[in-house]
Amino acid sequence: MTTTIPSQERYHRVIIGLHWLMLLLLIAVYACIELREFFPKGSDPRKAMKMWHFMLGLSVLALVIIRLTFRLRHGSPAIVPTPPPLQQKIAFAMHVMLYALMIGMPLAGWMILSAEGHAVPFFGLELPALITPDKALAKQIEEMHTTFGKVGYFLIGLHALAGIYHHHFVKDNTFKRMMPAPKVK
Repeated sequence: MTTTIPSQERYHRVIIGLHWLMLLLLIAVYACIELREFFPKGSDPRKAMKMWHFMLGLSVLALVIIRLTFRLRHGSPAIVPTPPPLQQKIAFAMHVMLYALMIGMPLAGWMILSAEGHAVPFFGLELPALITPDKALAKQIEEMHTTFGKVGYFLIGLHALAGIYHHHFVKDNTFKRMMPAPKVK
């Protein structure tokens, strides 16, 4: 669990920037894999969508490591007023699941490509295989990847709804902590 810093009103600006950048990346990751269905199997546009899905997913992995490092180093601003203990436990569990998604899904995608014996593209680089080729294992990992991808829709949606709920109904600073500081004139 990260340290809470009562005097801090917002998350560190790097954490805020990465949060919103990663949201855009996750939208793009999901869009690429969903939009590929509009193109025939084996077509260049479909291959491009899959390649972008892989590269953007791996970008999420790289950024989440930076984000976690900053979050552990800079702590979290306190929620004011303090939520009940059960709500705090639920929020912590949600964050753990979201971080597991942002770490596990790209790693699973990397393992799928590795197990299929394919190159792992990353913006002009070819990343090393994580596991040896094994078509049966690739299929198993792909099934889990697909299932957890669907769970990701739910987790991301629930996270967004919780932020809206806290902002408009509870009227605490949960949502404001992740917003950029207003510009001072």
